[in-house]
Amino acid sequence: MKWPTLTRREGLRQALRAGLYGAAVQLWPSQAQDMASGQLLSVAKMIEPLTQGARVLEQDVKWVAPVLADNGTLVPVTVQVQSPMTPQDHVTHVYLLSQRNPVTRMAVFHLGPWNGRAEVSTRLRLAGTQQVVALARLSNGEFRYGQMEIIVTESACVDAS
Repeated sequence: MKWPTLTRREGLRQALRAGLYGAAVQLWPSQAQDMASGQLLSVAKMIEPLTQGARVLEQDVKWVAPVLADNGTLVPVTVQVQSPMTPQDHVTHVYLLSQRNPVTRMAVFHLGPWNGRAEVSTRLRLAGTQQVVALARLSNGEFRYGQMEIIVTESACVDAS
């Protein structure tokens, strides 16, 4: 079997195509990772993909976080949800959502009656000053949420990662 020979001109064409393709991928990372960069999302737009028309109330969810964060790389937060945490009535999920980060869903916690109380603590990476939302899914299919604005003086997501 004889392999076709590659002329210099054809080699340059293929190199140019590969370079253009690589540049296109770098210019549109939001499409590759399903990001919503550059858009400030409303609370409704943040929670609708998760709730899908279920009943949602703004109550029973409390944020414990600094109002002013000097650095958006590690912002300590605690989310508390009022719930009896019994087998019949408990929190099943807690979603932490971002208004401005490249990826809206920052974290998902799976809970159950074995937790004893519906409380999660973590550190967030925030791309600038924004509203953050904690959405709690209850065992009966309803949702509760709480929101807080965190002012960030130095953004963590400068390169949209």
